[in-house]
Amino acid sequence: MRMKRIAKIDPWKVITTEVKKDKRVQESLTAIGNGYMGLRGNFEEGYSGDSHIGTYLAGVWYPDKTRVGWWKIGYPEYFGKVINATNFIPVTIQVDGHKVDLAVDDVKEYRLELDMKEGVLNRSFVWSKDDTEIAFTFARFVSVATKELAVIHIEANVLKGSPVIEMTPHLDGDVENEDSNYDEQFWIERDRGLTPYPYLTSKTVENNFGTDRFTVTTMMNSDVSGLAKADSSESDMLVAENYKGTVSEGETVSLTKLVSVITSRDVEEADQVKAAEAILTEANEASFAELKTAHVSEWENRWNNADVVIEGDEASQQGVRFNIFQLFSTYYGEDPRLNVGPKGFTGEKYGGATYWDTESCILPMYLSITDEEVSKQLLVYRHNQLEEAHVNASKQGLEGALYPMVTFTGIECHNEWEITFEEIHRNGAIAHAIFNYSTYFGDESYLLDKGIEVLTGISRFWADRVHYSKRNEKYMIHGVTGPNEYENNINNNWYTNTMAAWTLRYTLESLEKVSDEKKASLNIGSEELDKWKDIVENMYFPKDDELDVFVQHDTFLDKDLRPVTALRPEERPINQNWSWDKILRSPFIKQADVLQGLYFLNHEYSLSEKERNFDFYEPMTVHESSLSPLVHSILASELGKKEKAFEMYERTARLDLDNYNNDTEDGLHITSMSGGWLSIVHGFAGMRTLTGELSFEPYCPEKWDGYEFKLKYRGRLIKVIVDKENVEFALQEGDALDFNLYGESVTLTDSVKQAIRK
Repeated sequence: MRMKRIAKIDPWKVITTEVKKDKRVQESLTAIGNGYMGLRGNFEEGYSGDSHIGTYLAGVWYPDKTRVGWWKIGYPEYFGKVINATNFIPVTIQVDGHKVDLAVDDVKEYRLELDMKEGVLNRSFVWSKDDTEIAFTFARFVSVATKELAVIHIEANVLKGSPVIEMTPHLDGDVENEDSNYDEQFWIERDRGLTPYPYLTSKTVENNFGTDRFTVTTMMNSDVSGLAKADSSESDMLVAENYKGTVSEGETVSLTKLVSVITSRDVEEADQVKAAEAILTEANEASFAELKTAHVSEWENRWNNADVVIEGDEASQQGVRFNIFQLFSTYYGEDPRLNVGPKGFTGEKYGGATYWDTESCILPMYLSITDEEVSKQLLVYRHNQLEEAHVNASKQGLEGALYPMVTFTGIECHNEWEITFEEIHRNGAIAHAIFNYSTYFGDESYLLDKGIEVLTGISRFWADRVHYSKRNEKYMIHGVTGPNEYENNINNNWYTNTMAAWTLRYTLESLEKVSDEKKASLNIGSEELDKWKDIVENMYFPKDDELDVFVQHDTFLDKDLRPVTALRPEERPINQNWSWDKILRSPFIKQADVLQGLYFLNHEYSLSEKERNFDFYEPMTVHESSLSPLVHSILASELGKKEKAFEMYERTARLDLDNYNNDTEDGLHITSMSGGWLSIVHGFAGMRTLTGELSFEPYCPEKWDGYEFKLKYRGRLIKVIVDKENVEFALQEGDALDFNLYGESVTLTDSVKQAIRK
C-alpha cells in the first residue's frame, strides 16, 4: 500500500513545485540539521496557512508532568519531550506595504528543493501583485563546518515595477510545542539586546523534578545589499531589524542572515552572549559563498564513504540517499552525550528522546560507514546511564538494570503503562549491541571493561524478572509487551524470553574472559552464576510442533488468525482506523516480533527455521511500525524471496518520501532510516558479521541494473560493486582480508570479481 508521492523523483534532491498541497508533509521532508540543531522546512517570510513551525536543539528538553487518571507505583514522574526553541529563520518581507504570504498570494514557477548532496534547502518563486513582479530565491543551511551557525540567504530580483521592499530579520522566542498538554510555554526570557548584535536569551521554565534547566542564546547579524537599515526594535521574546528601500526594475537586493545558537549544555549562561558574538564575528569574515563551500565540503567528506549508488532506479536511489542524509543530519557521533531521536529535528512526536531503535537499527549501519569511535560512543552513552538503569529497575521492585524505553538522561520518561512497565525486551537490544560491536570489530576490550558492567546489570534484571513455573518446570516471563505493540500484557513472548536467555548466556561466556580484578568488582558469586545457568538451560520458549514455528506468545494461536489481505483498504492503517481494543484482539502484527529475534540472532537459527516462521508471521504483519520493513527485507533476501525483499526495501527507503504510514506530517521516522542501507548491504548483498567472520551472498534486484557501496571493516575500506552478472570487491584502504563469499573463502588483496550466483 503506497501513498501518493509528495516529492518529485531526483537522485540527489527532494523537489516539490506545489505550495499549499501537503504543506506539513513538505515541511518534514525538507527538514535540515547538523547534529547540534535543526528545523523543519518552514518559510522564512512566514506562512499564515496550516503549518508546523519547529526548531529543535540537540539535548535540550523539558520534563513535562505525567498526567494520568490514576497513579501506579513505579510510574515515571514526567514525560520527557523535545521542546520547540527560538525560531531563528524569520525574515518578514513586505512589498509596497503588503506582507508576502504564500498562503494567500499567487505565485508562479514555485520550486522547493532540498539538495541532499550539499545539505542546503533552496526555494524560489515569482511573486506578482498589481504592476509589480519579483523573483525571490532563498537558500539556507545549518553548518556542519561550524555547528553553532545557521545561514539564510535571500535575493529579490525585481522583474517589473519599482516597489518599496522591506525585509525584517528577527528572532522569535514566543514559541510553543504542538504536543504540549495545556498550551504551556516552556521558555521564559532571560535577556535580550541589540548590541553587539541582536540577541535573545531564553531559559526553560522551572520544573519539580530536579532536572537541569536549559539556557539558550540566539544571536543574528544581517548583511544587506540594496536596502538601507531603517531601525531596530525589541519586545518580549523578540528582537528585530528592518531594512527598506525602493528597488528599480532589473535590480536585485539581497540579505544574508547569520545566526549563532549557544546552549547551556556547552556554555554557561553568563558567557553565552560573548560566545555567540565570537561565532558571528568569525562568520562575518566570510561571504555566503565561502560559508556554503565550507559546509558543502564537510558533506562531501560524509558522502564519500557512505553513499550507495544505484543504477536503473532513481526512486530507489533517492530513497536511500534521503535516509542517509537525514540520519547524518541528526547524529554523526561528535557528542557522546547525544543519541538518535526517533524524529530527530523534524518534529515533536515520541518526545524526541532515545529509544531501543538506536541499538536495533542505527548501530548496525554506523558500524560500517563511520569511524569505530562513533559506534563506540553509542555504547558509551548507555554505559554512562547504567546507574539510572538501576534506578529504573528498583522503581519496579527489581534487581539489576532496566534500560529505559524512552529517555534523555537514562531515567525512564514514557507515560504509557504498556510501554514503561512491559516492553522490557529493550534490555536485550542493549546487550546485543555490545555483541554486535565486538564481533564486527573483532575487539573485546570494550566488552571486558565497560560492557561487562552493562551485561551484568541487565542479567541481574532478567534473573529477578523471570519466575519459575513448578507445573512446567520452566522459567517464564509474564506480563510483557513484545516488539509487536499491538498486543499488551501477554505471557511468554518468544522474543523477550529468547533475548533474556541469550543475554544471560552471553554474560556468562563473557565473564570467563574478564580479569579476576574486574570480576571481583562486579561482586558476582557462584550461587548467582548457577542461577543464571539454570535459567539459560530451563527457559520456556513457546513453540507449536504441528506448525513447526516459534509461537509469538502463549495465546497467540488462539486468535482469529488471518492474513493482512483479509482487511479492506479503507481499514488501513489499522492504528488510524480501529479502536485500540479491536487492535489488541486482532492477529495483526505491527512489526517484526519473532522475526526480530531471528534477525538479531541470525547465526543461531537454520534457514528452514527462518523460512517457516517468516512464511507464518509476515502475512499477518501490517508493517505499521517504521522499524518493520527493514527486518523483513533482510530476512526475505536471505530466504530467496527477492520480490518481497524489494517490496520491503521500497517501503523502508521511501517510507516518508511516499508517506506510507500516513503520518509523515508529524516528522520523519529518523531511527528507521538505516533501513534502506541495511536492506541493500545486509539484504541484497547478504553481508553478515555475527560469527566474527565477514561474509557475503550478493544478488541484484530485478528492477536495478546494479548497485555499489563502501564499508569500513577492521581497518579496511572496501568497495562492493554488484550488477546482474558479477560482484566485485575492491580493497581501497588497509591490509589484505580473508572473507567468505557464497560459502567459500576468498582472499582480498586488491580486487576480487566473481559471477553472481542465481
